[in-house]
Amino acid sequence: ETLGLEVLDLFLVHWPLADSAGIDLVDTWRTMIEILESGRVRAIGVSNFLESDLQNILNHCEVKPAVDQLLAHIGNTPFELAAFCENNDILVEAYSPIAHGEAGKIGAIVKMAERYDVSVAQLCIRYVLQLGMVALPKTANLEHMRSNADVDFEISAQDMETLRGVER
Repeated sequence: ETLGLEVLDLFLVHWPLADSAGIDLVDTWRTMIEILESGRVRAIGVSNFLESDLQNILNHCEVKPAVDQLLAHIGNTPFELAAFCENNDILVEAYSPIAHGEAGKIGAIVKMAERYDVSVAQLCIRYVLQLGMVALPKTANLEHMRSNADVDFEISAQDMETLRGVER
């Protein structure tokens, strides 16, 4: 009601800190399932959950998260967690795929973007897309939104390997 919407597309548990606060994440997830079953949301997911957090939900609940929203970008890609998610049909949503705007300070990324004749942001977004993730770049600038969506190119396998090896 506060949002003025009848249904939300996605509702997330933002952080798995509930366990440290003495709150059972499985109970929290069961409440999320109730919300899903009420029809008020189309999908439920989590954010910043590690493999152990996800496995706990998978072990105790029949409905698994649709997504795990993770910090993922060139130089900080959680490959093992992403593989676990993929193996369990959990989509990874990569937030901050442009490294909080810091990717433009990494020479290897800048040079590669120039070779592809794209912006650093476009290269970063394409990278996470080619890894099978959804990219969630943050911007309020309409022109940046348009540019961020214009990623109809492919990074070569060799260049993907180079980007996988970039360190922060």
